[in-house]
Amino acid sequence: MLNLNRSRTQPRPARSVPLGGLDYSDPKKKNNYVGKLVLVTILTIICIFLLKQSPKYNNPSQFSRHEPGVTHVLVTGGAGYIGSHASLRLLKDSYRVTIVDNLSRGNLGAIRVLQDLFPEPGRIQFIYADLGDSKDVNRIFSENAFDAVIHFAAVAYVGESTLDPLKYYHNITSNTLVVLEAMAAHGVKTLIYSSTCATYGEPEKMPITELTPQLPINPYGKAKKMSEDIILDFHKNSDMAIMILRYFNVIGSDPEGRLGEAPRAELREHGRISGACFDAARGITPGLKVRGTDYKTRDGTCVRDYIDVNDLVDAHVKALEKAVTSKVGIYNVGTGTGRSVREFVEACKKATGANIKVEYLERRPGDYAEVYSDPTKIREELNWTATFTDLQQSLQIAWKWQKSHVNGYEMPSLVSSF
Repeated sequence: MLNLNRSRTQPRPARSVPLGGLDYSDPKKKNNYVGKLVLVTILTIICIFLLKQSPKYNNPSQFSRHEPGVTHVLVTGGAGYIGSHASLRLLKDSYRVTIVDNLSRGNLGAIRVLQDLFPEPGRIQFIYADLGDSKDVNRIFSENAFDAVIHFAAVAYVGESTLDPLKYYHNITSNTLVVLEAMAAHGVKTLIYSSTCATYGEPEKMPITELTPQLPINPYGKAKKMSEDIILDFHKNSDMAIMILRYFNVIGSDPEGRLGEAPRAELREHGRISGACFDAARGITPGLKVRGTDYKTRDGTCVRDYIDVNDLVDAHVKALEKAVTSKVGIYNVGTGTGRSVREFVEACKKATGANIKVEYLERRPGDYAEVYSDPTKIREELNWTATFTDLQQSLQIAWKWQKSHVNGYEMPSLVSSF
């Protein structure tokens, strides 16, 4: 027989008993849960209180708010050759600068130079982002209080554009549309657009004025013109202040040797003639390849208007200062003097002191014979005139930087930098 009076040696575990579809749990367990919830609530309140006492909470990033007397400029492509020089000038002139760059053509080393020169809080920040990502671009605009945008970011080699046109239409035209949409959505009212003389193609008359018909003959020029058209169409129903600068062939570097041009090695064959000359002078390449000797010019080689990067940057700053609400300004930025490729090579030989071997080849697709500007309009309206007009001197300054930076900026690992 079973002993029904036997005492239990172990207590019965607490169990919830289902009654009518409801679970009635142990009151002790419920009280324990309520206690934990109260504790978490108290800790959360304490954390919020401490966070509000933090200086960072009460003083959000200076880049995220407008300040009287401070102009905050977004510089797209600010890690690149021209963009970094422009950022340096803006910082020297006490602008607040945000650089956005995906580093596909730019150099993180240039950013490091700028950050070291201007370490004070609220002077410069760098954001690694691709302008093709509209969500990322809108996030950047929502988190920062921009007063103006200088849009440099673009792939910019004529030869490469003929080989990979889709890259150019996407990178230049589509990305400009993304930037313009973000500006409109977030109320940024000033745009300085970096355009090019390539939008004119090969005009019948020289020099080129702003009224010269735009008939580009390569994808680079076509993509830039499409961007201009988008900006001008948008402006018809906008009060945005817009300046479009069509500039010519850029040379030179910072006279104090802080910044220079350091393109990717794989892009040397598409790059600027100055870079090609320096590579030949340093022995990186066996010599300089000049494409085209049968153009209808004074010596058979192409004629170009070479503008020093310091003058170009000055034009952008003057355009920013003179931008007017609801108005569009379009300007050529050049010296007004054309120099042939043969003349350029001779100046480069003297600047470097190197006996550069020159190989003459057939024409490159998409090139035009002669292009130089008439800078009258920008002189009269923006009070701008090129001052670095000694071709050999500009090349000497750039060469000095090249010799002291044989490996470019020695860009550190991207992974370790963010």
